[in-house]
Amino acid sequence: MNEPSFDSMNKQELRQYMLNHRNDKEVFEYYLDKFTNPNNPVYPAPDSLADMSYIQKIFKQRESRGNS
Repeated sequence: MNEPSFDSMNKQELRQYMLNHRNDKEVFEYYLDKFTNPNNPVYPAPDSLADMSYIQKIFKQRESRGNS
């Protein structure tokens, strides 16, 4: 079977393909590379309960600004 051309798919088509081929790691990685904003902040994994409460505070601030 021929491999589909991910480059020719728009975001909605690519998403539908991913949903229909959930075990296709290649399309998942392509989707992330193409549609993930490189300027999104990266948050470290919490090391303690104090870190966890700090992360929850950040998420609540983002939600209140409408940046979910």
